[in-house]
Amino acid sequence: MATWYVYVGDKQYGPIDEATLREWIGQGRLLEEHLVWTDGMSDWVRAGSLENLFRGDGEAPPPVAGFAILPPPLTGTGGETPNRDITSRARALLKGRWGLPIAFSLVLGVLLSGGGVPYVSPLIALIVSGPFALGGAVFFLTLVRGGKTEMGMLFVGFKNFGNALGACILMSIFIFLWSLLLIIPGLIAALAYSQTFYLMAEDSSLDPLAAIRKSKALMQGHKGKLFCLYFRFFGWALLCMLTLGIGFLWLSPYMAASVAHFHEDLRQAGAGDSGAPVAGPTGIAPMAR
Repeated sequence: MATWYVYVGDKQYGPIDEATLREWIGQGRLLEEHLVWTDGMSDWVRAGSLENLFRGDGEAPPPVAGFAILPPPLTGTGGETPNRDITSRARALLKGRWGLPIAFSLVLGVLLSGGGVPYVSPLIALIVSGPFALGGAVFFLTLVRGGKTEMGMLFVGFKNFGNALGACILMSIFIFLWSLLLIIPGLIAALAYSQTFYLMAEDSSLDPLAAIRKSKALMQGHKGKLFCLYFRFFGWALLCMLTLGIGFLWLSPYMAASVAHFHEDLRQAGAGDSGAPVAGPTGIAPMAR
């Protein structure tokens, strides 16, 4: 039996079963313009677009096709949450469940390095960096949204190989060209493009250039904050070196979870058709009677 979440006005409700969902429709509490989500959908949709709910009986509609299915996004503040709170959320999220994120980050790092094979490593890194970065975005977005993560997400980016590779190549070219001026313009460009793979994870229809442009728009006014977020890990990185690199097993997923939380926080709370997905089922309140 499918479970559903609904977004009515400025509040979220769920999970509820399909029978309750249909009851609310019959009572006029859930209208066609309201938003709904169920497992298998890549994003919220208008309830009225699901004809089986309003115009007939039957099972819930099939999942929306896509290369990766993410849970609904979290409520954001438009980037207003302090970095200390973002890192605190990441630590709380990972507490007691470090194992899989550590294993995922370790395998990802080994694969991106080409396994340390001389001469082969740069070629492998060039080809697989994009798809693996996309897989990493899917894994950590799923993690911070409370979904079920698995090692197989490491390879999900290869289902969108062309766009992932294209995005990696374009980002590398643009950052290199900006770096020809000075190191600072190159750094600014890297920060501006930083959300590209998260956006592609959320919308597999985005082509590389569109994803990069959307990332630039999303990061407008937030590049300095992201730089400061990365800088918060500088001291930890130095300490990890004193452990002969062993500490990076914990630092890598900690950083990745923090940056994924940063991405989620960039959303405007309650954003809908304005371009950012609406808030997902987190902190759900019961339906008022």
